[in-house]
Amino acid sequence: MLVMLAVLFAVSVAVPLMYHFLGRSTFYVLTGVLVGAFIWALTYLPTTLDAQQGAVTGQPNAPPAEITEWIPQFGVELAFRMDALALALSLLITGVGALVMLYCARYFPAGERAAGPFAAQLFAFAASMLGLVLSDDLVMLFIFWELTTILSFLLIGYSAHRVFARRSAIQALIVTTLGGLAMLVGLLWIGQLAGTYRISGILAQADQLSGTAVDIAMVLILLGAVSKSALVPFHFWLPAAMAAPTPVSAYLHAAAMVKAGVYLVARFAPGFHDTSFWLPVVLTLGLATMIIGAYRALRQTDIKLVLAYGTVSQLGFLIMVNGLGTEDAALAGIAMLLAHGLFKAALFMVVGIIDHKTGTRDLRVLSGVGRTQKPLLIVTVVAAASMAGLPPLFGFVAKEVVFESFYSYALHPADAVSPVWGWVVMVGVVVASALTVAYSARFLWGAFATKKDPENAATNLSDTPFHGRPDAVFLASPAVLAVLTLALAAYPAPVQRLVAPFATLFEPVAPDVHATYLALWHGFTPVLGLSALTWALGLGLFWLRGRLSPAQTPVPAPFDAERIYRASIRELDALAIWVTSKTQRGSLGWYLFIIVAVATAVPAGVVALTHQRLPRDVIIAEQPLQIVLAAIIIAGGLGAIWAPKRFMAVLMVSLCGWGIAGIFALQGAPDLALTLLLVESIILVVFVLALRTLPARVWTQNPTRFKLGRALLGLAFGAVVMIAVAISMDSRVAEPISLEYPWMSYDVGHGANIVNVTLVDIRVWDTFGEVTVLAAAATGVASLIFVKRRDVQRRQLHEVPTGSVGRVLSDKALSPRQVKEIQVARSFATVAREAWLVAGRTLAPEHRSIIFEVVTRLMFHAIILLSVYLLLAGHNSPGGGFAGGLLAGLAFVLRYLAGGRYELEAAIPFSAGALMGWGIAVACFTGVLPLFAGGQAFQSFIVDLDLPVLGEHHIVSSVFFDVGVYLVVIGLIVDILRSLGSEIDVRSEQENLRSSDIGHSVHSETTLGVAR
Repeated sequence: MLVMLAVLFAVSVAVPLMYHFLGRSTFYVLTGVLVGAFIWALTYLPTTLDAQQGAVTGQPNAPPAEITEWIPQFGVELAFRMDALALALSLLITGVGALVMLYCARYFPAGERAAGPFAAQLFAFAASMLGLVLSDDLVMLFIFWELTTILSFLLIGYSAHRVFARRSAIQALIVTTLGGLAMLVGLLWIGQLAGTYRISGILAQADQLSGTAVDIAMVLILLGAVSKSALVPFHFWLPAAMAAPTPVSAYLHAAAMVKAGVYLVARFAPGFHDTSFWLPVVLTLGLATMIIGAYRALRQTDIKLVLAYGTVSQLGFLIMVNGLGTEDAALAGIAMLLAHGLFKAALFMVVGIIDHKTGTRDLRVLSGVGRTQKPLLIVTVVAAASMAGLPPLFGFVAKEVVFESFYSYALHPADAVSPVWGWVVMVGVVVASALTVAYSARFLWGAFATKKDPENAATNLSDTPFHGRPDAVFLASPAVLAVLTLALAAYPAPVQRLVAPFATLFEPVAPDVHATYLALWHGFTPVLGLSALTWALGLGLFWLRGRLSPAQTPVPAPFDAERIYRASIRELDALAIWVTSKTQRGSLGWYLFIIVAVATAVPAGVVALTHQRLPRDVIIAEQPLQIVLAAIIIAGGLGAIWAPKRFMAVLMVSLCGWGIAGIFALQGAPDLALTLLLVESIILVVFVLALRTLPARVWTQNPTRFKLGRALLGLAFGAVVMIAVAISMDSRVAEPISLEYPWMSYDVGHGANIVNVTLVDIRVWDTFGEVTVLAAAATGVASLIFVKRRDVQRRQLHEVPTGSVGRVLSDKALSPRQVKEIQVARSFATVAREAWLVAGRTLAPEHRSIIFEVVTRLMFHAIILLSVYLLLAGHNSPGGGFAGGLLAGLAFVLRYLAGGRYELEAAIPFSAGALMGWGIAVACFTGVLPLFAGGQAFQSFIVDLDLPVLGEHHIVSSVFFDVGVYLVVIGLIVDILRSLGSEIDVRSEQENLRSSDIGHSVHSETTLGVAR
């Protein structure tokens, strides 16, 4: 089963490429694949019959199943099971799917490019639907369920250029997804209650599951079923989905997707039909849907909408009988499900042919089609008569056993159901069936009859032109379905034998009532009398259609589900606009206030409502230096609040970080202290670079009403976090896993530095994700700054005039003292012995610092060597790839500050993105390499070397992962320097040049005016 599903999904992926070469002949290939899947499903028929025979002899055989572990920690498996119910649905899905694919080969024009993706989506839907009915795991069932939802959204929105198609697709997606989410809660709930997610296991112990929790879980599952199968009040999405091409309507909305809800009800009915809310929900919503859908079908003028509302009606019928929970109802429900799939798919295909050949579906315009298209008329008569439940067709055979089930239920109601309610249901089913006969006749008359001219009743409308007869391939699919409808009516034994194993899972409606069976003739019974009554009432309604038409007014707005849905969406949009207007003000300070306020209120509410107690033993400080550092941190926080300028506020924030680094150092965490010290230094530089584009002062308005409130919010947030952490630490009942880290670091990770070994070995997957996030963050920052590619250098060094970068004023505009200072600086930096600092050839003299350049030349290489030492020594001493990368990044920050953007390009003459990419590649390589040696991903190994002169050395493979981290961090810092540093430098210089040019122009014009 798993192999078949994999093959079907693989074929769906290859369909677009196949369509590129074969065109619409691709549909023939897909037809063959689904025919093969149909034959594959038939091979399970003997096993199903053996299960039936075993049930009779008292030695039941388990249906074939396949189980593959997927997420064993959560009990999720790739579990599939082919029992009688799954087999019946599999035959319907693959058989009708094959005929729909054959139909598509003539439905779409030869040059239709969009038909390729359409074919892939439709075939993937068939695979998803097959996976849904075969799944024996709740999680797998939900995954396939949502796949059908997404694919139906794409298929309904096939004509994306039409507003109605897009709106209908979104509507179907919202409604079915809402029900699917509710169903997910119910599935997970019942799985937890049962202690397993295996569906067969849950049903096996269903008699042991009871109580309010089970009742509510079943209601949630039924909510997913009724939304998928378009029952009241969710029925409105299905008629709107008729915006999809006819093959979609014939398959998804007649034979497959809408049957998913019916299947779900049938699947859980054996174990849970006697829960408190099951029958009230199933019978009430099913009966209301059956009557409302049939009534709405009688007032439609589009023959496709007549079938759509008829589908809604019969889905209610199917939900009722499959959820009734008796042996007769189980047999009748599956038989009716198969019959509905046959005749409704055929009728939708007929509508597609009529629409294809005439260009209209309006029954007020169609006229005389029956005289000119005899084969099409014959196929339609058979399918429509089966829909109306007329003999000798399979629709009649199935409907007879359905009537028998409801009749027996009315005579022998369940203990929890009133006898009156059973007869109410029986009467409602008869009335709705009479309406079914009426709209079946209306469809047949509307599509094929010769109509009277509405302006002159004495004359007929001219025959609707039919552009060419449908060829044999176009007509083959509905014809095959019509033939099957006749054949299964004459010989229903195969269906009886197929469904019987599933029906035996239920108890008879009463001990003294014999089980019903599928047959064309049961004799003169009350059920036959009810059928005759529905025919008479239905034909009478159709005969009086002219007189009843004025009474068929539109549904009042308060009772129209679609209008209620649209009004709800409008109100939701209005609420979203209001919330957005109140929260999205364009102020970063306001956004931060909301985030911190929510992060304060939610944990505080949880702590207050759960009555948590604070730890009794609280240590203020362990040594006096901690109090000093705490005072520094508090002073930095207060200084940041009351700082008048942004630069001072940034310095105060960095002071807080450096103080916390000191706390870490005192607590015996040198790695954390070193890393935090470097991070704070880098952040300080980044903030300073970004501040160049912001106003100097923090407050542009009156700050007095903001400072106190934000200070109080900050204190509250800090207090809540401190309390939450203290409660969490005091609430521990199990030993922390970190107690195992010391010996694991030394014996498994082969390192003495617990922090570094944890990062690159024990929790290496976390670190790998973090460095990937760092690269993504750098890309995000660069994309906000750069308009084009970020790895393109602005200008070659030899193209830069000596000492010109950043210079705006000429020597004439400077004082004699400034000119002399600039000449000294220029002569110092442009000597021939200059080694590698290019500031003398690029920066304007007034922007240079001789002391800074000298310090940079002295310290850069030492810092780089120290960063390499931290990288290599970090496995056993404080350091590591992250700390080493940060220190190397600070070295490049030093060169940038000393020499400007051209110095940065000279220091790193390649793309920062490439540097991060190579870092991730190196880290990934260290994870993949152990797999080739039979190990696990990211498993570390050690190599002992005894080198001459150098002595013994131990090289651990995780050090190479640290190298990748080192490269990613350097690339991140260089990318930020080029984004917030070099790029902003260029823009500032361009603005200064423009301002200088404007000022020079104004000065020239003024001088010229004076001269005149």
